[in-house]
Amino acid sequence: MNPVLANYYVTNKCNASCDFCDIWEDFKSPFIDLTDAEKNLTDLKRLGVKVLDFTGGEPLLHPQIDVLLRMAKSKGFLTTITSNGLLYPKKAESIKGLIDLLHFSLDSPVKEEHDLHRGVKCYDSVFASIELALSLGERPDLHFTVRNENVHHLPAMIDLARKHGVILIINPLFSYGDRGGQLTPEVLDILESYTNTPGTYLNPAFIDLRRNGGNQIADPVCKAVSTTVVISARNELLLPCYHFNNQKIQLNGDLYDQRQSQTVKAAESMQGKYNFCQGCTVNCYFEPSFAMSMNAYGMRSLPSKVKYSFTKFISQKISTKLKFFR
Repeated sequence: MNPVLANYYVTNKCNASCDFCDIWEDFKSPFIDLTDAEKNLTDLKRLGVKVLDFTGGEPLLHPQIDVLLRMAKSKGFLTTITSNGLLYPKKAESIKGLIDLLHFSLDSPVKEEHDLHRGVKCYDSVFASIELALSLGERPDLHFTVRNENVHHLPAMIDLARKHGVILIINPLFSYGDRGGQLTPEVLDILESYTNTPGTYLNPAFIDLRRNGGNQIADPVCKAVSTTVVISARNELLLPCYHFNNQKIQLNGDLYDQRQSQTVKAAESMQGKYNFCQGCTVNCYFEPSFAMSMNAYGMRSLPSKVKYSFTKFISQKISTKLKFFR
């Protein structure tokens, strides 16, 4: 199986300090080097990767994020970035048309709550960024991480997304290390009721996975190594994933060769089977795992993906054209 997704950490630095994340605590994180990135992107293309997620930290902190995005688009990648919105107004013109899936994170429709969870005042920046992106012809999404304590905000979040003419991505919280937490059965039931709501994206397989206790090492559903290439800000290949990496391979322009190595093959044979894989629900790896599977999770995922793709790439274009002719 060829990997379809690359999670490329351009830096772990962040201008926020979210209470459900610990990546921002890596204060000494570097920014990825352009020379390394050029070599790695060439190898990712050879490996068959289609989607390139420039992530972090806050990816827009990278001083040459526009160069990285141009590099990725020149090689034919579908690009994606998720941002807190603080730097988007400053970077918007330089990255215009270079991000296929642009997401802005919002944790609450209540300004004070969102800013509290983010550790910085960025609520207003999210909506300023959305309006600016739309004015530039972009099609951004609003990204809402659902927790037990904020699930009651779902109706208001949907209304906000509709008001601003964007899709609401409903992202169930996952846990790793001592961050995050488990969603209660009641919250999972609430999420289930929103799986078919127009103008939203919620993968119902995420709900099933949590109801089933997450990944089970005796019968794993995770295909993190097979489907996803993870590269750190320190130019390391991380195995089996970022959140539970137990191996770091320093890259020296040899990503393609490293992916063919016995080390990677061994990690692939163990994906979803390590002790730390028990109960895992990290969405970053189950999204591609489900997409590349013909099991019940894969079939459960499919309608939501079709709906999102239609709304994102067809319905919104038709709506834009109709507005133009009015």
